[in-house]
Amino acid sequence: MQVTDSIPGEWPSRAAPWFRAALPGRAARAAGDALALAAALLIATVLRHDGHFDHLNLVGLAELAVVAGLVHTAAGVRFGLYTGRWSYGCFEEILALAKTAALTIPLVFALDTLLGRLAPRSAIIAAGLIGLVLAAALRYTARLRYDQRLRPHEPGTRVVVMGAGEGATQVIRAMLRSPSSPYAPVALLDDDPTKRALQIMGVPVAGNRHAMAEVVRRFRAGAVVIAIPSAGADLVRQLTDLAAPLNVDLKVVPPVVELFGRTVSVEDIRPVSHADLLGRREITIDLEAVAGYLAGRRVLVTGAGGSIGSELCRQVARFKPAELIMLDRDESGLHAVQLSLDGRGQLNDRNLVVADIRDQQRLDEVFAEHRPHVVFHAAALKHLPLLEMHPSEALKTNIIGTYQILQTAIRHGVDRLVNISTDKAADPCSVLGYSKRITERLTAAADATAPGTYTSVRFGNVLGSRGSVLTAFAAQVESGGPITVTDPDVTRYFMTVQEAVRLVVQAGALDSHGEVLILDMGEPVRIADVAKRLADAADRHVQIVYTGLRPGEKLAEVLLGPDEPDHRPSHPLISQAPVPPLDGAVLSLLDAGAPREDLIAVLRWLAESPALPVGGKGNAQRAEFTMRIGRHP
Repeated sequence: MQVTDSIPGEWPSRAAPWFRAALPGRAARAAGDALALAAALLIATVLRHDGHFDHLNLVGLAELAVVAGLVHTAAGVRFGLYTGRWSYGCFEEILALAKTAALTIPLVFALDTLLGRLAPRSAIIAAGLIGLVLAAALRYTARLRYDQRLRPHEPGTRVVVMGAGEGATQVIRAMLRSPSSPYAPVALLDDDPTKRALQIMGVPVAGNRHAMAEVVRRFRAGAVVIAIPSAGADLVRQLTDLAAPLNVDLKVVPPVVELFGRTVSVEDIRPVSHADLLGRREITIDLEAVAGYLAGRRVLVTGAGGSIGSELCRQVARFKPAELIMLDRDESGLHAVQLSLDGRGQLNDRNLVVADIRDQQRLDEVFAEHRPHVVFHAAALKHLPLLEMHPSEALKTNIIGTYQILQTAIRHGVDRLVNISTDKAADPCSVLGYSKRITERLTAAADATAPGTYTSVRFGNVLGSRGSVLTAFAAQVESGGPITVTDPDVTRYFMTVQEAVRLVVQAGALDSHGEVLILDMGEPVRIADVAKRLADAADRHVQIVYTGLRPGEKLAEVLLGPDEPDHRPSHPLISQAPVPPLDGAVLSLLDAGAPREDLIAVLRWLAESPALPVGGKGNAQRAEFTMRIGRHP
């Protein structure tokens, strides 16, 4: 997805009311163009007669000017020039002006013949070109004048803008067309050598990123703004390191995924966050394919009050579904997501559903009432240490709850279901990993029997979610420390919640059966480096303490299991790996009241077993299950 340019029609919409009122009205525009054409006829005729006014037929020229003005106005209306279709002086309006002139001149030429040759033929043709130039000059002058009136009233912070592409153009335009802008752009930096002589609205390119220190000093800048919406975390970190010793404020514009096609405004410029430094990536999705399965459909999101579920709701809402049903057992979470969507949070919408995925009867009621076409299943327990202590809760929520969602979706004819998984399901060694791998297998089994598409999407840590490592570290810094890290060498994959959900939405559009879709999370990051960066940014000394890996934790997470190929046939950032299905009937053998160690052993077996436990050998496997959990076959 590319950030679109706002020059054609956006800039007056941001203007203050006095500014919009100052724009020429439609009648004034038509009259101005008619006068420009009349002046052009006079100029062209005088030039035709070598500047001798005594040869001019002024009465005839006046008559022809009236005729030409009427024809030009009619043609302008035909091409939308005076219908308010475009902003005054934008590129599209100039194109319409050229089309109007191209139609007007032949008609005036013909009418002049009928009226008895009121002006030289060559003068009429030249008048068309001269009139076009004069009308365009009127627009340029008006636009320049209005731009000057929109400039900030008070000089703001002097800013060096990193980047000289489309993002920088929008940033500079926003800074210079907002009277209350706190920024004054003074220079640009760009690594492209072809842009060395470039200026954007009078702001020059003064060097590349390595000239940042010299440019900041020469232009006495107090801030640097990274105006590259497509910049990844690696580039943001590099620029942050370059700006660190300069004693300037470092700002950034949001990534493309947050802009979602809109233009950058002054309000979008914000300090660099830890998410920008760790998980920011350029994510391109097929908007047409996504809109094809979401627009005009009834979409249900479970776990809608959580970090991933709420972001799913926000991104799905942009595709204009017929209904967006938000299900969660946390009423406060539902209130927060509704506030983020409509700004009201009245909690009086039937599409806000308080329900527990453990309650089968309630699920049937919800699906019968709302009849969803698409389901995103994000409801789950996710904290690894807690589930290690309480595996029965992983069984009841993650496994049985997901199975009930799958079976309810099949009974009610859901066309497409996306089960949200985790990288801990790849080669699992924890209760959380076992439970999510089992849900991947249950989803694959459901896909084999359902007429629609049922698939799982697997990804790693989401930055900014409740309970994420960044949130925990920030709280520890706020309390004065120490920051606790399990191991100096532990690494994890990171992605912002917006980017992860963007790929989840794209994955839902893929024609995938019996597979898990694994999101490319980029390169893993050392948690110790994250902790050090947070500690260094604190306003006081914060200690880092290493506590050792907890039960079920890995030193390094993986996204693909040992037998899963990195096969990407549909999208460069989404791998597709087959999943051995698991018959949900085996869940009836599980007892949440079994001893903890026995229950974990059975969950491990279910997660890792390659075959379905049905018939023949499956009977022996059933017997093994029941003996493990203290039941009799």
